[in-house]
Amino acid sequence: MDSVPEMDTSNADSSNIINININTMAVSSSITTNNSVATAAAAASAAAASSPSSSTPSRYENQKRRDWNTFGQYLRNHRPPLSLSRCSGAHVLEFLRYLDQFGKTKVHTQMCPFFGHPNPPAPCPCPLRQAWGSLDALIGRLRAAFEEHGGKPEANPFGARAVRLYLREVRDSQAKARGISYEKKKRKRPPPQQQPPPALPPPTAS
Repeated sequence: MDSVPEMDTSNADSSNIINININTMAVSSSITTNNSVATAAAAASAAAASSPSSSTPSRYENQKRRDWNTFGQYLRNHRPPLSLSRCSGAHVLEFLRYLDQFGKTKVHTQMCPFFGHPNPPAPCPCPLRQAWGSLDALIGRLRAAFEEHGGKPEANPFGARAVRLYLREVRDSQAKARGISYEKKKRKRPPPQQQPPPALPPPTAS
């Protein structure tokens, strides 16, 4: 009987080894690619989450910028024109009185029958003014903007004593005319907690 020819197993083994190495390399490459994609996606999502808060100014900052631009326009339209370095508390008061023409708050005069009435039942010809709360907030924003633009705190015209007195007068007069109170309500302090009496020692046996 003729002998069965032996198969060349060396080539088969080598081919299997090569295929295993190729498959291993493909799996490693796939894992590395997936890890890189996941890392890039995580970095992109983190950047997207942080960018709106860092790049988008807040509502307060937007309002402060608009107020500062409005005041700068007022100085340029002043006759004669005023520079910021020459602006004083008196000019700030002129600016606040100028804004009254755009007010929307009814302030009753003493001759008005609704003087001191918080909810007047009928319309009246009393003038409209800027509300004290709006003016107080406006001065706070302009005071901060002045120092942010290089102004010295001691030379800040929005913090002048005359401006503080004017705001106080506006607050008091509007409170009387409108029959409302601007006083801040004091928070009630919680009552002190009473500590339990100390425990009595156990009775001793006689």
